Parts: sequence; structure tokens; C-alpha cells
Amino acid sequence: MSGMMASVTLRAPLTGWLAPIESVPDPVFAERMMGEGFAIDPIEGEVRAPADATVLTVAPTGHSVSLRLANGAELLIHVGLETVTLGGRGFTPHVKPGDVVAAGDLLIGFDLDAVAEGAKALITPVVLAGEGYALSLEPLDWLVGWQDGVARITALAPPAVKDDSEGNSHERVVRVDAPHGIHARPAARIAALLRSFVAPVSIVRDGKSVNARSTVGLLGLGVSCGDEIIVRGEGSDARAAVEALVALIEAGLGEEAKADHPAPAPVVPQHGPVTAAPGLAIGQVVQLRVADVDVPRDGQGGAAEHAALARAMATVDAELSAGHGLAAEIAAAHRALLADPELAEAAGHQIDAGRSAAFAWRHATAQAAEAIRATGDPLLMERVADLIDIERQLIAALLGTDASAVPTLPPQSILIAEDLLPSQFLALDRDRLAGICTAAGGPTSHVAILAASAGIPMLVAAGRDVLAIAEGRTVILDADGARIDADPGVNTLSEVSERIAAAREQRSRDRAQAHADCCMADGTRIEIFANLGSQADAAAAVAAGAEGCGLLRTEFLFLERAAAPDEAEQREIYSGIATTLSDRPLIVRTLDIGGDKPVPYLPMAAEENPALGLRGVRLSLARPDLMQVQLRAILRAVPAGQCRIMLPMIVDLSDYRAVRVMLDAEKAALGIDAPVSLGVMIETAAAMLADMLAAEADFLSIGTNDLTQYTLAVDRGNAAVSHRIDALHPAVLRLIREVGRGAQRHGRWAGVCGGVASDPLAAPILIGLGITELSATPAAIARLKAVVRTLDMGRCIDLAERACAAESAAAVRDMAQGVLA
Repeated sequence: MSGMMASVTLRAPLTGWLAPIESVPDPVFAERMMGEGFAIDPIEGEVRAPADATVLTVAPTGHSVSLRLANGAELLIHVGLETVTLGGRGFTPHVKPGDVVAAGDLLIGFDLDAVAEGAKALITPVVLAGEGYALSLEPLDWLVGWQDGVARITALAPPAVKDDSEGNSHERVVRVDAPHGIHARPAARIAALLRSFVAPVSIVRDGKSVNARSTVGLLGLGVSCGDEIIVRGEGSDARAAVEALVALIEAGLGEEAKADHPAPAPVVPQHGPVTAAPGLAIGQVVQLRVADVDVPRDGQGGAAEHAALARAMATVDAELSAGHGLAAEIAAAHRALLADPELAEAAGHQIDAGRSAAFAWRHATAQAAEAIRATGDPLLMERVADLIDIERQLIAALLGTDASAVPTLPPQSILIAEDLLPSQFLALDRDRLAGICTAAGGPTSHVAILAASAGIPMLVAAGRDVLAIAEGRTVILDADGARIDADPGVNTLSEVSERIAAAREQRSRDRAQAHADCCMADGTRIEIFANLGSQADAAAAVAAGAEGCGLLRTEFLFLERAAAPDEAEQREIYSGIATTLSDRPLIVRTLDIGGDKPVPYLPMAAEENPALGLRGVRLSLARPDLMQVQLRAILRAVPAGQCRIMLPMIVDLSDYRAVRVMLDAEKAALGIDAPVSLGVMIETAAAMLADMLAAEADFLSIGTNDLTQYTLAVDRGNAAVSHRIDALHPAVLRLIREVGRGAQRHGRWAGVCGGVASDPLAAPILIGLGITELSATPAAIARLKAVVRTLDMGRCIDLAERACAAESAAAVRDMAQGVLA
């Protein structure tokens, strides 16, 4: 043990009741999956260093810290259980990775009451990670303070030294085929994937190399679709890290179009504004002019400024962790920027040179923004706004000011700005916001996505002339027509006002009736469900009048993480959603990931056509351990009478029967006698086998997004052909008709959970084809119910038959318009 201590005595890191690790009500700790250890049930809110050590990691949410002791052993201190869900609320880290601490130094402060209110339990596991060390404990079950010795860690053998020799270097050349290259979200996915590897990995383009874990570095590299890059790793697991990253890149970096929040097709005129979110509005102009706050150039010493920057980062990270739905998705990209190692390093150099933390952070983000602008890529340059947003939020946290700095809006405001940041949009009173127009920006920016999701008309790239429109002036914002009328006449205002009022009254009437069950004019019952991806979505759906969940996408639990969720985590999520839905039906789709949605813990060879490869139920049957855990979690979380399970990518009965055997086995093991519906998702030409499938499956639900792209040979992620995709194409409708007929023949119900279910124009056709359940986005439910209530089955059947005989999707839409007029 030359140069290294063989044994280290641990003092209690917290004041509280010393307990055995088995007493922790979490099998990950209690069953020693992470290693030997002990636990302390705290009575004071301070975590102190149990010995001299180096800080390895501090969780962004502040709830845990890991240390390397003088003998090389690594120790994890995890405050409470499920405290990561607090998003940092109640925690104050006092150290950062790389800090050298002495026994008794304060590591983390936390508010006992705040943490206890939100955590599963306060009991704190202290775990010895890794092999080659023995842990011996003092007597347990007594009240300890940080001065008290509680354990001893002894090295059994010299700690293993990782072999980082040249023989462990590995590199690959790979072409980037993601539609928009490596922008913010793919960069964040790359960083997430590499967390499970230790090897340094770099990406090289045109001779320029950057740290692959650096979001900003990757953005500055300017990798576009079609570029060839080199992925290079050095270290003991370099080959595994490089191959995993290459597989992610070859699979498209997870950039499949999402049905949840489809981006509106941008209207790009020859000159003038671009539509970012459709709609029509009249309102008074409010000009948003925000200047950067002054920051002190010089700091109060390196230690103080480094600590201030770490605290501000933890504060902003916690605030970003508190979002839900689409805002949470955008916040995830912002958190990746906040955690970027190159930004932190650049800011650290400035602090070391005597600058304040605020000055250092602004300098670092300015350099990164300039590097992104230098790429000349318009799509990447839209991400500069995200970088500026993070800069302002962090400086506000350092200075104790308001980052959003948005004005108080009068009713019916048309907000005009040079550009708008996501945090500013989220801070606006959207009940008073009629529309947005920005001089700069782009139609795929994060704030444009937020505006579209909120139903607020928005124009971008309108030019600097809009900044000269007088404050308080009445204007018409016509986002559908990509124009802003700064001087409308009286007649024009009257005409547009009538159109807006009629639409508003219609929405109000629709919402007033949205919570009643949906029946057609002739009394036929049609169920209107919602597609969900979280508990927050479930609450929004119930509020919108959804009668159940027609599709719960469970893959959100499995993506962008180092290991698959265990049964307990899945059960908690499913149970929360079921409870939010009350007794409404819940259709849980089993795991639908594969080559087109790669995850690091499921290594798969690159597939030339991942949408046609090992995905959906095929992957679940290839990994029955994952399927069994998911089935157990669903059965334990959702009452049998509420529960319906749906299998994706079923093409014949063999896969269905295999899962039915697994489900019956899990039911028997859990002592569940009540029937649990097991249905199939129809996404391929297996629709022609609907009669055969319906003989055994309990229900059939059609995923029209995939069914349409497979039927029409159109990749919905390919901008060159995506305009051809239309679920009302007669070829697709004839397949849906086969599903309706097969379901009716065997007394089953058939539903649609694809995007077309949200389109009121499609409702009479789908119902006429035998569909009795439509699962839509929550925002579409009120209008959809209102339209269905005006229909009668005879006219729907007649329309459906004429649609199946039509020449094109356009002709079908003209027919439907005539029926609904």
C-alpha cells in the first residue's frame, strides 16, 4: 500500500439514528445492489465529510455526493429516498467535483421539513461502491453525530488501475444522417449516453476536435446532415463507448418526428415574416425591450466566485427540473447546456483570472454563441437563443434578480420583440397574450414550439421594421397568412373581429359540453380518449374531458438513461397515472423502442432501416426480462377493471400469443383472477389480418402515423416527401375498413390512436369505417366531441364508402368538408 492508506475510519456524515443498510425501504440499497453500507435517519440538515477525501460528484439536484477516500475507496452519500424528484428543492451543495475536503467539512445543507415533505423517506444510505475494500461497522442503532466513528474501510488489495494504454484507443468514421445534424437535442442525447462510460470520447469534424460530452462544443462543431465525423475514444472501455455512440448516430440520434407536439409546417414567403404558430388575433402592441443587466467585472476571490457559480447552477438546475410536459422537454436541453463541461471550464478560467462569476459566465456563453454563429447553419443559430436564455437565468440567480424581465400585459396584447426566450414566454400572462411577432428567430426555435403548443399565433423573422410599430397601436396578427397589419382599416377590423368572436364562442360551447359522455345524434356511443405520456398529461386530459387514455406511451420511462427502470419505478408512475384518471380506462402500450429509438443499455447492431427492424413487441420478446418486469409493474399498479394492455407492431398471432402466455403467468404469480384486456396495435398491412387477430385479441387500436407511412412508402421524418403523408388517403382508409370489419365480426371494439384521431374532419369517416374509440391530443377533445355529436351513423357509413372509392386524400377531404359544412 505504498503511498496510500490501507484503512480509513469513517465518522458519521450526519447527526441522527445509525441503522443497518437493510432498514432502508428501497431494495437497491437494502439488498446491497450498490454495495455494502449503513444508513442514518437524520435529525439535522447537514451532510459532513466522514473523512479526508476528494469530491467526485455532486448531483445537480444536490441530494447526493460521492467521495474518493485517501485509500482509494469510493463512498456515496444519498440524502433520503426518491429525493431526486424534488429537483433540488431544499438542498444547498457546498462543494463541487474536484474539491479536497477534510473530515467534518460541510458537503450539503438541506431543509429537513422541505425534504421530508416531498421525499419517500429521509433515511440516508451511505454506500461503499466498488470492489477491493471491506467495510466494518461499529454497533448500530444509536444516536450519532459527525464526530462519532461509525465504520472502518480497509483496502483488501491495491485498487485496480484502469489501463488507458494506446491499445485501448478506438475510433470510427460515421456519417450523420439525422435530418438537422447535431443540434441541441442530439447533443444532449450524446452526453446522456456517454454517462455510462468512463473513456474520454471526442468527435472530430474537418480537423476540429471537441469533447463529445460538451453540448456547446458539439453545437460549435456545426455538424450537418450528411457530414462525416470521426468518433474517437481512449481508455479501458473506449471501444464500447465509441460503438455505442456510433450506433446512436447511425440510428438517427433519436430524431424521429414526435406525434405529441407536431411542428406546424412553416410558411416561408418571399419577403417578410414566417409562420411559427398558426392563428389570427387582434390586439394592442406591447414592445418588449430587455437590456442585459450590468455585472461586476472583478470577483471577490476565486474560492468565493467558484462557490457562487456552483450554487447558482444548482438553483437554475432545480428550477428547470420543475417543469412539466413540453416545457420540461425544452428544459432538458437547457439543463444540458448548464451542465456543459466546456462552458464550465471557460467560466472557471475567467474566475481564476480574477473575474466575477457573473462576468465569467457571460464571457463563456458569448464565446460559445459566437462559435455557433460562425457555423453559418440557420438551424443551429436558432439555438443561440437557448444559450442566451441560460446565460440570463444563471446571472439572475447570481445577482438575485428576475431573469425573465417581462412586462405586465394589458388584455389582448400582441407582443413584439427582437427575439423571445423560452423562459420569457413561460413568464408571460398567457391569458392576456393574443399573439407574438419577433424581428428575428426561426420557426423551429423552442419558443416557437411553446407558442404552437399553447395555441398562441406567432410570427418570426419579421424584420426590424416591426420594432418601430408604436406601443399601444391596434394591429392584426394573421399568422395563417404570415403577415402583420400595422394599420388596419375599420372594415377589416370588423371583419376579423367577427371571425375571431365566432371561433371563440364555438370553443366556449365545446368546452362547456366536453365532460359529458360522447354520443352521436342517433345515440351511438363513441368513446373519446386521450394519448398520454406522463401524469401531467393525464391531469390535462381529464380537465379537457377525456373519457380515458387510449394510448400511454411508456417509452418515456426508458429513454435517455443508463439503465432500464425497475419494477418499483414503473409501478409508481403507472399507479400515479391510473389514480389521476380515476376509474377511466387506461390503455398502456408496452415498450415501443428499438433501432429507431436507441438506448445505451440495449446495444443493437446498426440497422439500415430501423423502422422496419427490431422494435416494438419484437424487441420485448427478444428481451423477455424487460417485458416481464413491465407486465408485473402494470398489473400491480392498475386495477384490473381499469387496465388494458396494448402490444405495438403486431403483424400476426404468434407474437400476440407469446405475450398472452407471459401475461397469464404474471397474473397467476400475483394471484390476479380478474380478466385483463390484452389488445394489439395495428400499424402495418397486418390490418388485412384483422379478422384473424380479432378472434383472439381483446381489442384493436390503429396507429395511423406508422400505418400511413408504411402504406404510402413515405418517411414522415423526410422533409422531401413528408407532404405526401395523409392518413385520409384511400389506401389507408381501406386498411382501416378491414380493421373495423374484423373487430365487428368478433364483437371487439376498434379504435384509432394516431394523429388523425385528433382531426374532426376525419371523425365521420373513421366512425363510418367501424371505429368506436378515438384517442386524441387533450387540446382536440372538446372540438372532437362537439363534431361527433352532430353525426348520424347512416351518413358516416355513406361518406366512408365514398372516401374508400376516392382517387386521392385531397378528394376525401373535400368530401368530408361537405358533410361537416
